[in-house]
Amino acid sequence: MSKARRKKRVYFLMGLFLSWVGSARALPPPGLAGEGDLPSFTPTHKTESAETEEAPWLGEALALEKVLAYAQEHNPAIQAAKSRLSAARQVPDQASAYEDPTVSWEAWNAPENFRIDQANNNIIRLSQKIPFPGKLRLKGEIASKEAERMEAELKAVEIDIVAQLKKAYFDLWLVYQNLEVYRRDRELVAQFARIAEQKYAVGQVSQPDVLRAQVELTRLINRVTTETLALGKARARLNALLSRPPEAPLGMPQSPPAPAVPYAMAELEALALANRPELLAQIRTLEKEGLARDLARKAYYPNFEVSVSRFENFGQRNGFGVGVSASIPLVFKYKYDAAVGEATANLQTAQSELSRLRDLSLFEVKQAFVELQTALEQLDLFLHTHIPQAEQALEASQISYQTGVLDFLSLIDSVRAVEQVHLEHLTAAANFEKAWADLERAVGQELARTALPGTKRTRATGPEGARPSGGAGTALSEPFARSTTGRAQHAHGAQTTEGLPLQNPAKPRSPGRGVSDERP
Repeated sequence: MSKARRKKRVYFLMGLFLSWVGSARALPPPGLAGEGDLPSFTPTHKTESAETEEAPWLGEALALEKVLAYAQEHNPAIQAAKSRLSAARQVPDQASAYEDPTVSWEAWNAPENFRIDQANNNIIRLSQKIPFPGKLRLKGEIASKEAERMEAELKAVEIDIVAQLKKAYFDLWLVYQNLEVYRRDRELVAQFARIAEQKYAVGQVSQPDVLRAQVELTRLINRVTTETLALGKARARLNALLSRPPEAPLGMPQSPPAPAVPYAMAELEALALANRPELLAQIRTLEKEGLARDLARKAYYPNFEVSVSRFENFGQRNGFGVGVSASIPLVFKYKYDAAVGEATANLQTAQSELSRLRDLSLFEVKQAFVELQTALEQLDLFLHTHIPQAEQALEASQISYQTGVLDFLSLIDSVRAVEQVHLEHLTAAANFEKAWADLERAVGQELARTALPGTKRTRATGPEGARPSGGAGTALSEPFARSTTGRAQHAHGAQTTEGLPLQNPAKPRSPGRGVSDERP
């Protein structure tokens, strides 16, 4: 080959190499985008379409299903978990891929004038590292297990947010119901105060009765005011979970369904062990740590590197070269022993953590189940014992006060007793719904509220008419609605108090208990 031709070839190979290096340097640097590429936060302003979208939240009864569906699309925690899962699913392809091949150029024994074309050897080399068979597969499987763990984490976040939403929803419902109790009793005490003034005007009672009536009326007005302010706090909590402004409008929550627990404890425990997302995530972690230990043991085997070279020799024959190299892990074997020990310890840690989560899951199921039983017992006692007794005592006190047998202070005590028993009844109803949310969180799935076919019950569950249902704010018990109107009529002729419209159940009330202790 002529000298000029050899010189052109060398320059061509050098130019090819330098162009490849230049293109690599032209790539954008790793890390965050430039300042101009970063998304900027712009406060959103309400448009006509946004106001139209918000209207149903204010003008309609707030359905729980609507709240849950909205949170699924807008809650930041759920969206972040989805993004983490999407990122984790991109890792297996990266982890199981070979390293990029490398290309290099070398010039050997060039003259002092740096005439590269006159160097004894110009070498262009292409090389590729090849791990020991099985190592890349294990890395890919480890990344896949991590992605499966993130999928379980997403389900855990969703279930946790659902539980928080249900609790916030029924806290808001409880505030509305408590407010109605105070409003009803405020109207009732106002009527008692007018009766006391009339009796005082004709000399049948003393002035302290009138003053006591005003003090009690002031107390109830204050309770109505503070409970109205509490609505803002309850709305803000629910709006925060929905990623909405604290003052965003919300309608009145709907009444909960009839309380019943058509599940046995053993069945709930089995559901928790099979479906609890944290357990599934930890199982994936355990599997991942097992694969990591296998990978650590693979480190005792060598990795390889193969290369192909092109030689351009000045004044001599040109040619090709092939090379193979391998690592020697046994030289520093102690570091691989330490890696296996670390992986084994991590595997044992994952096993212990799985046992801890199982114990915690069973405890949380039992705790939620006991809270459900407690709430059901309280509801049964309130509906069939405390509320009727308190109402009868108040009616007797009204008659005794009107006939002059009973003083006004005793009458007020009866009013307070009825008020307290209704507040506790509503609190028990809200506690049941929140305990149900905790139970669903503990078992890791939504639970049906009706008995499954073939379920054997030892305690009857009240029918749909056990509590008024349907529109928002209609969950006050029938005895309360009936007795409030009755108290108002007894207190001041044909006058009645103002309150929420209550639906009269078509069926007679039955016990509000529904704990199933056995299943076939």
